[in-house]
Amino acid sequence: MLDRLKILERNILELQAAKKRLSLSALSSELREQWALRYGLLESIQIIIDISCHLVSKFNLGNPQSYRECIELLQQNAYISPGLSTKLKSMVGLRNILVHDYIAVDDAQLYELLGQVDDMSEFVQACVNHLQ
Repeated sequence: MLDRLKILERNILELQAAKKRLSLSALSSELREQWALRYGLLESIQIIIDISCHLVSKFNLGNPQSYRECIELLQQNAYISPGLSTKLKSMVGLRNILVHDYIAVDDAQLYELLGQVDDMSEFVQACVNHLQ
């Protein structure tokens, strides 16, 4: 799990750099940037899901039937705040769109998702706090 956290931290740094470097118009005109951003977000969200489900299993927090339930169980057991739980569950929905209906995400939505990078950092910090 620590390896996944390190990858997530690396991804967060890359996404933060993209946020500083890119404008919406630059993103719209650069297919390579769109692909990189889609993959970076997808991989990061999947790592959050994997870690959430791992924590639920490792600490016997319940029997989730979905990725969202893993996150809910973390919130119910005070691993993450209710606000962060809501944001992470929204990311799970985004992951499903990126995987199954990727064409539905336009450039403006993709650019807006860079605003969720701080929520990913908050998740990393919550995990570190509970693993120490």
